[in-house]
Amino acid sequence: MTLGEGWNLPFMDAAALDRLAPRLSPTATRAINARRLSGGASLETWAFDLDDGTALILRRRPDAATPRETAQPLASEAALIRAADAVGTPTPSVVHVCTPEDGLGEAYVMGRLEGETLGRRIVRDEAFAGVRPGLARRCGEVLARIHAVPTADLPPLATSDARGELARYEAIYTQLGAQRPILDAAFLWLEAIAPPPPERPVLVHGDFRNGNLMIHPERGLVGVLDWELAHLGDPAEDLGWICVNSWRFGEWRKPVGGFGDYADLLAGHGGDIALERVKFWQALGSLKWGVMCLMMYESFANGSDRSIERAMIGRRTSETEIDLVALMEAA
Repeated sequence: MTLGEGWNLPFMDAAALDRLAPRLSPTATRAINARRLSGGASLETWAFDLDDGTALILRRRPDAATPRETAQPLASEAALIRAADAVGTPTPSVVHVCTPEDGLGEAYVMGRLEGETLGRRIVRDEAFAGVRPGLARRCGEVLARIHAVPTADLPPLATSDARGELARYEAIYTQLGAQRPILDAAFLWLEAIAPPPPERPVLVHGDFRNGNLMIHPERGLVGVLDWELAHLGDPAEDLGWICVNSWRFGEWRKPVGGFGDYADLLAGHGGDIALERVKFWQALGSLKWGVMCLMMYESFANGSDRSIERAMIGRRTSETEIDLVALMEAA
């Protein structure tokens, strides 16, 4: 079956990927077995194969989609992945960055990795029991590589710090008109203890968490995915984000992704960042996710996105409030 046979692919001329196939692999003549992996307002992810057995992923922004405010152009995202790969970060290999002549819109093609991205399976399934004990330290090691990418070689990126992130999300929260006393208290608390910017901003992945990591049941972490929110900033931001309780998938006693401990994460990174700083960014991560959940519910309530997913995620604001109360009490 070719890509155009029996598939409902409204996003493009199905023949475009067939035409591109020989450029993706010199022994290929067509694309087969296309299937949509994920959806969303801003990006599509498609898996497909070539007829010579090559397994690939197409990451594409629909023509009508509005990218997230802080999202990178996909050509820049592909360049970031290549830069991270060059310093030994486990990433999918970028095979091709699409041009207008390809007929696929804003997109790029990368190699397909074998493994699991569903966080609940990673933290609970017996298949991953053998690799879970080493994942937190491995995450620290991989983040150290990302944070060591030479910034001079990167495409233009925004720079962010703790107070800048607080101000941006407080403005969004105020605009939403929500009245959530716990979130109000969290903004005041974090503003009082926000650390200064790092002396040297580094490449920050921006969404490094369980769910954006490809985990193989025998080889562990084999790929860091979804570089859409990468920017320059504080390395502790990435370390704190993976510790947010929302990404532990019920395994709340294991702060790093639901599978490990702070000490292993920090040791893997090189022991150069204080736990206190990481916990600040963890709390800010919970607050940011709470505001994001409010945003998603608002899009459902005002009719701009009537998907049930938006309404369901909107309800998770209360989870972040519980997390923030626990963090404030512990502090």
